[in-house]
Amino acid sequence: MPKSLADWLHYLETLHPVGIDMGLERVSQVAKRMGLLDRPIAKHVITVAGTNGKGSTLAMMDAVARAHGLRAGTYTSPHLLRYNERVTINGQEASDQQLISGFSEVEVARLQMPEISLTYFEAGTLCALWCLAQADLDVALLEVGLGGRLDAVNIIDADVSVVTTIALDHANYLTSDIEQIGREKAGIFRPLKPAVLGSQSLPMSVPETAIAMAATVYRLGIGFSHSASIDHSGSAEVQDGVGGAWCWHGLTVEGDTISLDALPDPGLPIDNAATALQALTLTGVKLKPGACCDALHHVTLPGRMQWVGQWCLDVGHNPHAAEYVARHLPLPPDGGRQWAFIGMLNDKDADGVIDALLPKITDWVCVTLEGERGRSAAELAERITARGGRVHYCADTPEAGISAMAERLMPNDRVLATGSFFTVAALLANPLPQA
Repeated sequence: MPKSLADWLHYLETLHPVGIDMGLERVSQVAKRMGLLDRPIAKHVITVAGTNGKGSTLAMMDAVARAHGLRAGTYTSPHLLRYNERVTINGQEASDQQLISGFSEVEVARLQMPEISLTYFEAGTLCALWCLAQADLDVALLEVGLGGRLDAVNIIDADVSVVTTIALDHANYLTSDIEQIGREKAGIFRPLKPAVLGSQSLPMSVPETAIAMAATVYRLGIGFSHSASIDHSGSAEVQDGVGGAWCWHGLTVEGDTISLDALPDPGLPIDNAATALQALTLTGVKLKPGACCDALHHVTLPGRMQWVGQWCLDVGHNPHAAEYVARHLPLPPDGGRQWAFIGMLNDKDADGVIDALLPKITDWVCVTLEGERGRSAAELAERITARGGRVHYCADTPEAGISAMAERLMPNDRVLATGSFFTVAALLANPLPQA
């Protein structure tokens, strides 16, 4: 068997003829062999699906759970810099040895006769579930990788299921029918279990599927909500994601109403924060105002509106995410330019992302992302200029784009780096120039 974590990750890439192979039969069989379906992997399990907002919702649930003294574990994907980021236990990334042990367990089970082929993601999911199951957790928080109903994470029956938002993305695998995408995401719901709907603009297929499955629905704006806190002058403070204190209104698992006031802005979408609080409440957690405030004040999520000096790093890669970024991106200081540093994959809606960002961007730098799904900087530049944008430079790699920005950045300029996890990961791995 491979010895190092790097060796394992390279090996896993060779196991299956295609990178994405939707379906639960193969991964369920291996999970049964590993004993992962014999008993719950934690006292409570929350699964989160959606087009955007999964990571921030999960990060806030993790922070709030641990602030209440609960032992929490998470599984997310993809990672930015280290594979270990995908699995955390009580706030700490899984060690190389923990992951190696998990992959070894997966391999032993996979090779039992008849041998079963697994994708990279499926093997990683089984490894993560095994690591979490060994950790004696109060709550396991699982992020769906792609879709919902047929995603490997869905082999686990969640106590609470969350759908954050629904938008067009991954059309090669999920179709461009928004209602069908909603049905696929809603496939994580379970009969008689809470289904938390974290957006007021979900397609009708999501609540319809929940009702058809006899799940108990808690919907943003109906079952739970948020509002701006009122300051001492009587005026409402800023809401919708950034800027001010806010109030959460929710329901306990017994159906009692509960409110928390003067919660701090977490620097992440307030819809997602409200959804996180509602989901945790439905596991039986008695939310304490002080613990919630502390958790939301200190929560961080790399690559989501993350500021590094003059740079704002955001992994948004579809129009819905880009619209959020554009709404909340502050203006640069007087006389400064607002740059966009963008690299995207070829299966993403580049036109939609560009259209969403154009009103906020004065100058663009495009970078090529390599690989089977990569998109060239030249193609991005052509799309931007066709829409009236001003492209200053096309770079063959994100690293070359960083060098180009070092020569162009002025003190009052700001840079939004976006379009892909790969773009942001490359920037986090390198020193960013500051004027």
